[in-house]
Amino acid sequence: MEQMVINAKTRKETGKRVAKNLRAQGKLPAIAYNEKGESVMLEIDAAEFSKVWRTITPSTTINLKIDGQDNMAFIQSTEYDIKTDKNLHADFHIVSGNKPVIYTFKIHYAGTPAGVLQGGFMVKHIPQIKIKALPQDLPASVTADVSAIKIGEKFLVKDLNLGDKVTVLTPAEDVIISVAPPKK
Repeated sequence: MEQMVINAKTRKETGKRVAKNLRAQGKLPAIAYNEKGESVMLEIDAAEFSKVWRTITPSTTINLKIDGQDNMAFIQSTEYDIKTDKNLHADFHIVSGNKPVIYTFKIHYAGTPAGVLQGGFMVKHIPQIKIKALPQDLPASVTADVSAIKIGEKFLVKDLNLGDKVTVLTPAEDVIISVAPPKK
């Protein structure tokens, strides 16, 4: 997948009046933090941000072009007005790309366990896992293919296939799902 780009310009003015004027011009007030905790205030195009924000996951890195300079970043958070269907503010986290980050991922399930098709019940044990990887190596999501799990079997954390660039911090023997026998 090609990396999404958000163009940004630094800004000096702050305050509610400035933010309101930016929004009236189709811009969005934003702030970017780096790994040292330093911040820079930005203005970005609201439509461009919204298009990117709606198509990525929280673990997707984007190219945040600040005054023409490329920066690898995550969209850390956004203030969103549900009534107007518009973003009001965005926070970015700029990363160097050579320092691992730790992320918690919700586990998604693919397929129906074979044991469930035989009358068993799928029991979910842990809803999420913690992983560590370089920002560019983070998966978009974590999916467990549970279709081969039979009655009495378990799908463990170590059964996830996340590649060799990702370190799973959740214990390998933790059970993600199991299939219980049918009740008599």
